Amino acid sequence: MSTHETLRIHLIRHGETAWSLSGQYTGRTDIPLTPHGEAAACALGKRLHGISFTHVLTSPLMRALQTCAFAGLQAAAVVNQDLTEWDHGDFEGHTPAEVHAGHPHWNLFLDGAPGGESPAQIALRADQLITQLRLLKGNVALFTHSHFARVFTARWIKLSVAQAEHFLLTTASLSILCFEHDRSSQPAIELWNST
Repeated sequence: MSTHETLRIHLIRHGETAWSLSGQYTGRTDIPLTPHGEAAACALGKRLHGISFTHVLTSPLMRALQTCAFAGLQAAAVVNQDLTEWDHGDFEGHTPAEVHAGHPHWNLFLDGAPGGESPAQIALRADQLITQLRLLKGNVALFTHSHFARVFTARWIKLSVAQAEHFLLTTASLSILCFEHDRSSQPAIELWNST
């Protein structure tokens, strides 16, 4: 497969929201970007300018849709439900400190979210999307969320959901997933958490 045909995934975490700023778990709660998040998404758009994307996919949640729009890629975007953030269930809207006060040994990537998604469920979503994306060629942009993007990346390089906890992501960050030597049997990370 020649370089221009090789799949390169531009994995983009949405810009800052009030809850990402406060550290609250934000799964399915649909909140907008802050003004700082909007500005960061515009700056991200300048970094992506000039890249020819064969596909642009976005989570249906407002913060991802707005990031896509401020980055200038809304016209080409298609909503993909698999890009939705991990459903945090009973812990939605709580900070890690609040959750750990009552559940000191809880780990989202090992235990899942009570009343929300399990690690197996989010792995299934990530694996399903990876299977679809492997049929594509060229540059693909994905606008998504921290926990889902971390699981997606772990699954891309054939790691477990539990290992995804080691991949931290900043808001409005760009990561690039690809194949080493253009071989589909060698999924790799080219760039991680670049802001």
